[in-house]
Amino acid sequence: MNPAFWKNKRVFLTGHTGFKGAWLSLWLASMGANVTGFALPPHTDPSLYEDIKKDISIKSIIGDVRNLKEMQAAVKASDAEIVIHMAAQALVREGYENPVSTYETNVMGTANLLESCRKADNVKSILVVTTDKCYENNEWVWGYRESEPMGGYDPYSNSKGCAELVVSAYRRSYGLNIASARAGNVIGGGDWSKDRLLPDVIRAILSGRKIELRNPNAIRPWQHVLDCLYGYLTLCEALYERGQAYAEGFNFGPFDSNAKSVSWVLNCFTNYMGVDSIYEQQPGVHPHEAHYLKLDISKAMNMLGWQPIWDADKSIQMTANWLSKSQGGENVSKICMCQIQEYMEQRCCK
Repeated sequence: MNPAFWKNKRVFLTGHTGFKGAWLSLWLASMGANVTGFALPPHTDPSLYEDIKKDISIKSIIGDVRNLKEMQAAVKASDAEIVIHMAAQALVREGYENPVSTYETNVMGTANLLESCRKADNVKSILVVTTDKCYENNEWVWGYRESEPMGGYDPYSNSKGCAELVVSAYRRSYGLNIASARAGNVIGGGDWSKDRLLPDVIRAILSGRKIELRNPNAIRPWQHVLDCLYGYLTLCEALYERGQAYAEGFNFGPFDSNAKSVSWVLNCFTNYMGVDSIYEQQPGVHPHEAHYLKLDISKAMNMLGWQPIWDADKSIQMTANWLSKSQGGENVSKICMCQIQEYMEQRCCK
């Protein structure tokens, strides 16, 4: 990823008020991109976006991806060259509770975005962010490749598989320059979403409550948000400059050695925070969640020259560092930019 590439690029970013969207907004703005964000208001309190918005220069439009007319007007007004679609209903358990709105957001929201881009004048490349859960999960011990069948056991995962099919149909039917990105379990400072491991643990620590885990032995591919976003930016750049050769699906995950259990992540995080790691099994019957999930990242490594540089331990350390500094009253934008700078310096040394 070449930071100079992004200077003065017109970028339309959906989901900019979310966790990954806020990090990406800050990063793009710091490189000189002209960013138009389109999203619902932040769904958490506290909110990373609310903490950093005063320090970044982007145009923020509060809108709903389920509204085609709103979306078309926003894309047209942005005069975007590059579109990054991150807006989503992103939680498995929320998908169980509200399946119809999950499909409306993740499937029709994606269709609305692509239809808006199809009718826009200057869009050169489009990246749609889905998830590692878009694959039909057979509980394999090896990583899923981009050619594996789409599926998804639960409404959230299935909606993302459907979104991938929408991307494929628009690419083949209209010749749009679209790629999709499928990331693993992303962690980092500023994620306050419910029913995610570290945000739930952090809330328990800050409130003095006992830590509860639903599936302590579940294995997931953990990665830091900056590794993930660097992959997205690298793919966007390749798609913009080299076109259809990169208009495909790409996995962005950690190396296999960083597929760790939920309990391992808890122990590592609490060790960095200097607190007790004792937890209780969360009571009650819980909806189905995959026990084992890994990604094969060979394609991104070979075609994009991308690879993760922060392992699970480092990613957790940086998350704990972010939390400690933000709770100590430091400026959140400054904390984020310092971590971006450290990340880029380490990547340049690779």
